[in-house]
Amino acid sequence: MPKCKINGQEVEVAAGSTIIQAYKAAGIDICHYCWHPGLSVAGVCRLCMVQIEGMPKLQIACNTEVKEGMVINNTSEVVKDTVKWGLDFHLINHPLDCPICDQAGECGLQDQYMQFGKYDPEMAEAKVKKHKVVDLGPTVVLDAERCILCSRCVRFTEEVSKTNELGIFNRGDRSEIGTVEGKPLDNNYSLNTVDICPVGALTSRDFRFRQRVWYLKEADSVCPGCSTGCSVKVHYNEEGLWRVKPRENKEVNGYWMCDTGRDTYKFVNLKARLLSGRIGKRDQWQEISAEDATRSAGLKLRETVQKHGPDSVALVVTGQYTNEEYKDLLKFFTGELKSKNVYHWLNNPEKMKDFDGLLFRGDRNPNTMGLSAALAAHGVSSKWETLQSQLSGRKLKMVVVAGPENQATFPDMKEKIQMLSQADGLIWLTAGLNADLNQVGSETWQVPLKAYVEKAGSFTNFEGRVQPFKAGTTIVPQALTLSEAVELLAGRDLNWALRPKGLGGPKTNYAVTQRGTL
Repeated sequence: MPKCKINGQEVEVAAGSTIIQAYKAAGIDICHYCWHPGLSVAGVCRLCMVQIEGMPKLQIACNTEVKEGMVINNTSEVVKDTVKWGLDFHLINHPLDCPICDQAGECGLQDQYMQFGKYDPEMAEAKVKKHKVVDLGPTVVLDAERCILCSRCVRFTEEVSKTNELGIFNRGDRSEIGTVEGKPLDNNYSLNTVDICPVGALTSRDFRFRQRVWYLKEADSVCPGCSTGCSVKVHYNEEGLWRVKPRENKEVNGYWMCDTGRDTYKFVNLKARLLSGRIGKRDQWQEISAEDATRSAGLKLRETVQKHGPDSVALVVTGQYTNEEYKDLLKFFTGELKSKNVYHWLNNPEKMKDFDGLLFRGDRNPNTMGLSAALAAHGVSSKWETLQSQLSGRKLKMVVVAGPENQATFPDMKEKIQMLSQADGLIWLTAGLNADLNQVGSETWQVPLKAYVEKAGSFTNFEGRVQPFKAGTTIVPQALTLSEAVELLAGRDLNWALRPKGLGGPKTNYAVTQRGTL
């Protein structure tokens, strides 16, 4: 654990650490573009210059290892002047199009200039024009004029995704990022290149021009896209959820996430959601509050158990809810109702063990492990074939379904809805709308549930790691957590005053209260 001094502050780092890692560990800012903790060292931007006592020349911090007793600074006038010249050269051909750039507000170029630049430009030459709005593939758009050739995106496709679509072509000031001929940037991790681009050269086709970042807030969460459970940040405002980006977690996903996981914001927003309770069947529906729909369903469920016994009702559960919700749901069903007819609805069971070698898994549920553990804890071992037999034999009077939150991951939705609606009554708890559910012939209660960004809890990923998360925002104020739905099904009351309200209203410029001094 060598010790060094950085800007007068004594810092102890792990053996083999570079100076830039020491700066980051100490929480001291240092100018840089090409270095990224998840990629190899390129040393091409030459902005992370530092002065090391006893060395005649300035050194780059990204590729210089810390040695015992080093005295380092990036605050001397010679370092400051060198960094300013470096920034000046990087900006020779960069277009001053911040007002129309999608990266504005979260651009490393803007941040670095305000902290380490603030110079008077001395370049009089005309800017070199390069290609704009270049289609790199289905997810990413390139503006080559903004690119500063840090090579982060190229190194990502070489070292992380190992798909090798990107390269740097031509020479000198004509150099440009591009794709290899006949090989577009089309892999399940392509949008990580947008995350790590320090300027606005690479932009997401999906998010591009849809929101200004100063109108967005963010919250930490866990991706529900598969059983890896990547740590993520969700970005939202009064209009809903707009994007999902990776959050560093060295134990789970490192610095990355897959493109499929980023699409999980789409089933959270109002357009895809069940907004209120519904009672009826086959296009004859009455819309009522979520509370009234759940109370009505609970009353019918308890009456059925009293009249026909606990074996007359069944519970079907998907692996997309929290550990805490499973605990409450199973306690109610196996304890209060005394029914052991509990069934785990698996989607794509033949793909459960699939893995792409990086992050994406065939188990498209965030909490299959948590559900399996909860079922075992309550002594439940029912097989799906038994449920099919009970339904075809007309032995079940009512079925309660904790349906999938992300319905796109369940290709057999229509088939299962038809199968489960063979019972006399169907209580369907879910966050999303489903047109097929409106066509069932049995008496049905639809109850709106909260999506993952609207509630707190924990998921257990494929390796048994329990990952807690907090609520971010509220999209559908009426929607219930599964635990709240259980309380109402059981005939108990909720404290509605404690429940969060929806955001609504006009968009707020959050940057006004977040920015520092100029």
